[in-house]
Amino acid sequence: MKTLIIGTLLTLGLINSASAQTFEVGKLTIETPYTRSTPPMTPVAGGFMTITNNGEEDDRLFAGTAPFSEAVEIHEMIMGENGVMRMQQTKGGLVIPAGKTVELKPGGLHIMFIGLSEQMIPDETHKSLLKFEHAGDVEIEFIVKDITKMPAAKMDHSKMNHGAMDQKAMPMMNDAKTDDAADKTHAHH
Repeated sequence: MKTLIIGTLLTLGLINSASAQTFEVGKLTIETPYTRSTPPMTPVAGGFMTITNNGEEDDRLFAGTAPFSEAVEIHEMIMGENGVMRMQQTKGGLVIPAGKTVELKPGGLHIMFIGLSEQMIPDETHKSLLKFEHAGDVEIEFIVKDITKMPAAKMDHSKMNHGAMDQKAMPMMNDAKTDDAADKTHAHH
């Protein structure tokens, strides 16, 4: 009987399953935070989620911390010189407009975990703290999704020159010790 009740509540959406985690802080709702699995010794990983601002004023994600990473940054992909896509840290954080949802996804806005201290293994969860200007701090858990079982990101690569990407804007590309691992990771990020 207990199993039937729990199954019914899950079906009705009254209990969140591990794959559909929801976190709330202030007027913000953060849904389905995840990262992708990484090979051993990979120096970076991306963090993805949707953030909905149910309030009447804009908020801003401006920082984060994670015990498995030396640094947590908010990154965006922009079109640079000569039509070359490049990744850079957002200036002043990420605005979450009032009444809107912002999606952090591969190939777009995302959290960047830099200096990983451990491999991201499928189905594990990793805690992280996100800091918002108005809503305050919220501890969330990123579930690790198996990158080999995920559909490829839908991104128009026709205008990208991967060989000419501005790697100076990517902190992990400036460390000679991690060039090979970072190049392999960037191909999957």
